[in-house]
Amino acid sequence: MAKVKTSKVAAIKSKKGKNHHLHISLSRKNYMIIGAGLLLIVIGYIFMSENSVDGFMPTIVAPVLLFFGYCVFIPIGILYRDKSGVDLGDEKREVKRDSEKVESNVATSNIKTG
Repeated sequence: MAKVKTSKVAAIKSKKGKNHHLHISLSRKNYMIIGAGLLLIVIGYIFMSENSVDGFMPTIVAPVLLFFGYCVFIPIGILYRDKSGVDLGDEKREVKRDSEKVESNVATSNIKTG
């Protein structure tokens, strides 16, 4: 029974060894979109705090602002990815790979033959 558990652990470790990275990097644009969503939410709650029951602002405008804040702007702000620029995370990974290649070339060139 112990062998079964160790083989499962080994299988899980081998799956973790693959390069599956879940990394969400937020840029300045993402924070601006999220900030706009939060501003819409705050304005929606301010409009909703009006005392009139049959008023236009608390019954129509406030729920629309809250909907767009919560269901449109916040998710777009989280999921938005700028297509024109290179992601900093990808750039750092490329620099790291290049430095590893240089180090491996230096290590192999120091081996004396013959």
